[in-house]
Amino acid sequence: MADKTNREPARDPQDLERLLISRERAGDVDGMAALYEAEAVLDCGDGQLKNGREAIRLYFAEQAAAGKKFDFGEQRPAIISGNLALTSTRLPDGSVTAEVARRQRDGSWLWIIDKFSVE
Repeated sequence: MADKTNREPARDPQDLERLLISRERAGDVDGMAALYEAEAVLDCGDGQLKNGREAIRLYFAEQAAAGKKFDFGEQRPAIISGNLALTSTRLPDGSVTAEVARRQRDGSWLWIIDKFSVE
């Protein structure tokens, strides 16, 4: 498990996707969950909603235990309005993710809503 004191914060909302995948590949499930606000919502498909950072962490731990990996995709430019940002990525299979991030008091960004696949 990675040392959280050495985790790079997302200084731009576009950092979140890269950090999520790099932490997944490093086996840092806690670091993946740390990219979400405490009360964030993750829509992982098939009607599954994970509410809160701990539920999101457990979901990522289950995915890691099953050997599932996220793919890097083509990240679209973030749309930023004040302290909110819409981020999205077109994945290699053609599906598109959509996320809402919020700027934190320290200037970093965390996701508050994450939808793995927009149909």
